[in-house]
This record gives sequence, structure tokens and C-alpha cells, in this order.
Amino acid sequence: MIEVLGLLGVGIAAGIVSTVVSLASVVSYPALLAFGLPPLTANVTNTVALLFTGVGAAAGSRPELRGEGARVLRLGWLTALGGASGAALLLVTPARTFELIMPWLIAGASLVLVRPPTAGRLHEHGVMAKLAMYAVAVYVGYFGAAGGILMLAVLSAVLDHPVAKVNAVKNVLTGLANAVAALGFAVFGPVDWVAVGPLAAGFLLGGWVGPKIARRLPGQSLRYLAAACGLAVAAKLGYDTYTAP
Repeated sequence: MIEVLGLLGVGIAAGIVSTVVSLASVVSYPALLAFGLPPLTANVTNTVALLFTGVGAAAGSRPELRGEGARVLRLGWLTALGGASGAALLLVTPARTFELIMPWLIAGASLVLVRPPTAGRLHEHGVMAKLAMYAVAVYVGYFGAAGGILMLAVLSAVLDHPVAKVNAVKNVLTGLANAVAALGFAVFGPVDWVAVGPLAAGFLLGGWVGPKIARRLPGQSLRYLAAACGLAVAAKLGYDTYTAP
């Protein structure tokens, strides 16, 4: 019962962190390791549970998502395909290459977030924008730590919207990538279903609460907060990766 309550609490915290600053896995993945799950099992279990963050975030972001249905449908298939590709990569390839480039990707995306979005910098229907979204979705399906920051950076360069609205679209698109990856892991991966239940319940609640917090943050503070958190995570992951024996 203590472990169940602990995972529920972790899920709530990670769900809020996911929808506000896009760092759910940075909270939930180490927690699953601390509860004794092996790394691969922790990763796939976390991805399956993260499906419920997307559900909660979509429910909590209805004001920001109003009028964005067509765009989400148009871009959602791309991120879903990327999530499936990332899940397949995780199951069949070693992780070292992604571990080496991950800190640089997260740091670069965090720095991009500091700059206000410029309309037309990337055209939504252009090849570069689609390739960038697909690549980020691959990363989300593969591991996903700070993947939301990468997606937020891409969408900020595409959409001329307030940051809370861009954040809501990001939550849905990354949620679709997670959902497809979760389906693959549920069938082929070593998911710990006992841990999924309480963690998913916490993700659902935290994902619903998170947008309410995000829309109350003043001005560009959400963008700067996400960027600062992303740089901190990049530094920590870079240190762990490049100092490992």
C-alpha cells in the first residue's frame, strides 16, 4: 500500500511537471528505478503510464485547444508515427547513441525556447517543420526525458500563438506519440502492470491539474521556466553520460 501511494504521488507530481514544464520522465523514471524496476522495464512502464498524462492534459486544456482540432489531427499522425518508430528503436537497438546526443538536443531546444516565437520561421506545412516534429516524436517514443521541451521548441517556431496555447498543442501531440509507443510496449515490452495502475492514476490527475497552473503563469514565464528546467536536465544528463565508466 505504501508503494501504491508512493507511485500515485509520483504520478501526480510528474503529470503536473509534464504539462507545465515538459519533464514528466525526469520525475517518474528515476522513481521507478528507486522502486526496484530494471532500467528497460522502468522505461516502458513509464511510457505506458504517461498515456494518461495526455488524456488528463487534453481534458484540462480545452480552452486552449479550442479551434486547434484540425491542426492536431493534421500533425497528430506524424507524431504518432514518430512515437511508433522510437518504440521500435528502443526494443531493437542499444541506447548509447541516444544517450550521447540527448543532452545536446535538450540544451539546444531549451535555448530556442528563450527566444520569442517568430511567425513564419518554420512553415507548418513545410518539410523542415514536419521532419523536426517527427524526429522529436521518435525521441519521445524512445525515451522522452524532456521530449516535451523539444516539441515545445519546434512548435514555438511554427505557431504564432500565446505560449499556453502552444503548450496545450504540445501536450496533445506528445501524448499521441506516447500513446502509440505505449501500445507497442504493452504488446512487446516488459511492462510492470502492477506499477502502471497507481502511476497512471497520478498522471491522469496531474495532467488535468497542470494546464490550470500553466495558464495562470504570467507573460513568458512558462517559456523561461521550461527553458531553465531543460538546461538543468541537460547538464545533469550530460554529466551522467560523459562521466560514466
